[in-house]
Amino acid sequence: MSGNIENRLNEMGITLPSAAAPAANYVPFHIFNQQLFISGQLPMIAGGPDFKGKVGADMDIAMAQQAARACAINILAQAKAALGELDRIQQCLHLGAFVNAAPDFTDHPEVVNGASDFLVEVLGDKGRHTRFAVGAGSLPRGVAVEIASLFAIE
Repeated sequence: MSGNIENRLNEMGITLPSAAAPAANYVPFHIFNQQLFISGQLPMIAGGPDFKGKVGADMDIAMAQQAARACAINILAQAKAALGELDRIQQCLHLGAFVNAAPDFTDHPEVVNGASDFLVEVLGDKGRHTRFAVGAGSLPRGVAVEIASLFAIE
């Protein structure tokens, strides 16, 4: 039986992908003291767009926001794998976001709004969080965005 969060995703026409396996020597999530830490998620979803390149050079802000949204979808996929039920999420506490940006690009927060706005749309007030959004010279696999997260859980 699905819960409220999964029902909301269904209403939005979103099916969570399978949680991605780690690409190196780390774990995709860790639960400690009623907190769920999720490792950085890339904007890679089977059948989705190829979100590779530097924002401000190869990609505009609107496309980069879609990449950030895809990262947030993958974050929820990891949360589902970790918790079994997304309704165990009490609050999204924090997002840490890296944007693969051209040297003169300065609109990192606008890019990461793609993830922040999505989480608030899905989780309501439970999706409001602290965050950082910084530029990086490169990211794994050449993707435009990588985002890690922290949730309070029951």
